[in-house]
Amino acid sequence: MMKRLQLFVAAFAILAFTINDTKNGVFVNGKFCKDPKLANAEDFFYSGLNIPRNTSNSVGSTVTPVNILVVLEGILYVDFVTSNTDNRLITKVLNPCDVFVFPVGLIHFQSNIGNAKAVAFAGLSSQNPGVITIVNAVFGSNPPINPDVLTKAFQLDKIIVTYLQSKFWWDNN
Repeated sequence: MMKRLQLFVAAFAILAFTINDTKNGVFVNGKFCKDPKLANAEDFFYSGLNIPRNTSNSVGSTVTPVNILVVLEGILYVDFVTSNTDNRLITKVLNPCDVFVFPVGLIHFQSNIGNAKAVAFAGLSSQNPGVITIVNAVFGSNPPINPDVLTKAFQLDKIIVTYLQSKFWWDNN
């Protein structure tokens, strides 16, 4: 059973994001994919949205169906964490007209690190887009997750877990 679980986790890690790599990649679901351990921020980044692209095709556009963030104004620091067992942090600083792709289902965030307000568009590839704030989901669930489970999972003292669960975890703005 454990071997099967490890194979599932390994397969999920490969499927968590597919980056075209015909030279050194692995063939997965009909595509050559880069080894996730070799992925870096540049694999998910595009600069130059302000430069016109070739749209002389049958639909008259250039479209990529993914979760993306497009910066219009300001400077954003973006990141995501790869799947278990690596849990690598992939980070990038974005400027106006930069685009970043977030692999579906991975923990990620964006933060304004500039001296002015930032404006960005987020495109989500889901029929039910939304935000899952991890701390809210874990410590503010209704009904609450058993503190013994969280104590063990986070290796915290039970007093700290119950304190965190007592906080109002809703609006994190």
